[in-house]
Amino acid sequence: MSVTTTEAAAGPLAAALPAPAGRAGLLGAMRSEFTKIRSVRSTYWTLIALVVVTIGIGALASWGVAHHGQHGPDFDATRQSLAGLLLGQLVIAVLGALTVTSEYSTGMVRTSLTAMPRRGVVFAAKALVFALVAFVTSLVTCFGSFFLGQALMSSAHINTSLGQPHVLRAVIGGALFLTACGMLAFGLGMILRHTAGAITAAVGLLFVLAILVNFLPQSWQNDINKWIPLNAGEQVWRTSAAAPAEHMFSAWTGFGVLAGYAVIAMIAGLILFRRRDA
Repeated sequence: MSVTTTEAAAGPLAAALPAPAGRAGLLGAMRSEFTKIRSVRSTYWTLIALVVVTIGIGALASWGVAHHGQHGPDFDATRQSLAGLLLGQLVIAVLGALTVTSEYSTGMVRTSLTAMPRRGVVFAAKALVFALVAFVTSLVTCFGSFFLGQALMSSAHINTSLGQPHVLRAVIGGALFLTACGMLAFGLGMILRHTAGAITAAVGLLFVLAILVNFLPQSWQNDINKWIPLNAGEQVWRTSAAAPAEHMFSAWTGFGVLAGYAVIAMIAGLILFRRRDA
């Protein structure tokens, strides 16, 4: 009698309590990260800047070579239209760093880790969501830059098409190049946890280093050039002669070198993320 009464009294209370939560998984964490990344205004402005800068510079380079440029036998119309990637890599690097460091600057990372204590899952969700956003935006940007550039160069009959050898690979490779640059900055952001520091480190690796190597003796440049992130990665959006530039890796090997830098930075970032306090 008393057991029955107790169960009856506990019934409404038990019904009012939420069911025990299951172990949070990667998909749930990804949904949360996607909500966060699209709720930040800087994400939209940075992605718009990526599109405008990359396509705009590619269009200027294509128009310039069509009207005033020299077109040698090794002229690469695809690479010319994708010239904006040289600055686009810096824009995507800013977004990659901000994706991580903005949470540290606001202290939001503590809230995220309270809701999802499994740091490996949080890291993977952040990385996957950012990689997806970066690749989709970069793919649209590269195709837009390619088609506009070829239209501008068609007046000089130096344009090409996606059906030509290695062209489609180069355009898709441009999107992969931008994504890898963003992931490198993402890893640096997780290592440094400071926006200015992460962006500075990314710019140094992706841009400044490629300039500084030109001051080395030529014999040194031949051995070092191909290992510079920018020089290695840009081979994947080259098509001329179907062969790598002198002393450089082939297209996919060069991209592998750039991706390797990104992987190393992300592994280091993951290790530190799991060991350090938020």
